[in-house]
Amino acid sequence: MPGPLVISKAAIARRAYWIEEIVKISGRFGEDISRIEAELAAEIKRDGVAALIDHLALCGSIPEHYRHDSSEEKLYSKYTDALLATVFRYVGLTSIVIVERADAADVEAVGPDYSLVADAKAFRLSRTAKNQKDFKVEAMHGWKRGKLHALVVCPIYQLPARSSQIYQQAEARNVCIFTYSHLSVLVGFCDQLGTIAAQRLLLAVLKCAEALNPTKDSTAYWGTVNLAMLGFHRSIAELWATEKLATIEAIGILREEALTILAKEREEIMKMTREDAITRLIKDRNIDGRESVIRLVADNGILSIP
Repeated sequence: MPGPLVISKAAIARRAYWIEEIVKISGRFGEDISRIEAELAAEIKRDGVAALIDHLALCGSIPEHYRHDSSEEKLYSKYTDALLATVFRYVGLTSIVIVERADAADVEAVGPDYSLVADAKAFRLSRTAKNQKDFKVEAMHGWKRGKLHALVVCPIYQLPARSSQIYQQAEARNVCIFTYSHLSVLVGFCDQLGTIAAQRLLLAVLKCAEALNPTKDSTAYWGTVNLAMLGFHRSIAELWATEKLATIEAIGILREEALTILAKEREEIMKMTREDAITRLIKDRNIDGRESVIRLVADNGILSIP
């Protein structure tokens, strides 16, 4: 198999580092986010815009060895939000990650001429169903709270390529669906022409998505968004061509990463004794934890209150 042409070995190593770094990070959740943001900023200061583009190329896939609903999985979700806020800052917007509130968008960004709320999505490659609720399009509309624009950023390979209700919801609610691939082009454009041009490009995309008539047709949606970017400036065509190659390479890299993890898990299971396998299954099903909760259930005395 030939090596990647666009995504470097350094980018793959960077992802491997961050997968393990997220596992290692401990402490209060809000402090974890601050640490992630600080480390991202330090990387970009040290390695330049290439570091940011490296993250965007591979961040959309949750590592398969993170357990469902684990602290690692939740922190990985916040890592993608921190990455999105970092992109906004790179293009000259002021941006923060919202940690405490549950009924709010995860990211807010403010510029001289406009403001927006945003959310970054990441999914496992093993994910099968594409539930429209996972994209939180309608929720994002409610979370604008005075801001005119809302953005949901997703891994491009997890978005429906044909008819889907998420596009109809987005167009009806004035929410822009975007991808990490499109963000990478925005970052590259900013690197070439500066923050003012990049801010104008982002606003042009937001407005074109909001002007669409509601339809489930993905071709109509992405055709409009893609043409808005490609038609904005002649330099985008070259960035676009590079990103198309990067997207194909990223899928191959992430697929190989996930398959390797699953192969390792299979091998570990095959090496288990019967007793080890039973212990592992009991732990995975959280039998002891569920038993503890059940044993604590008792009469609360409500009927005895005079």
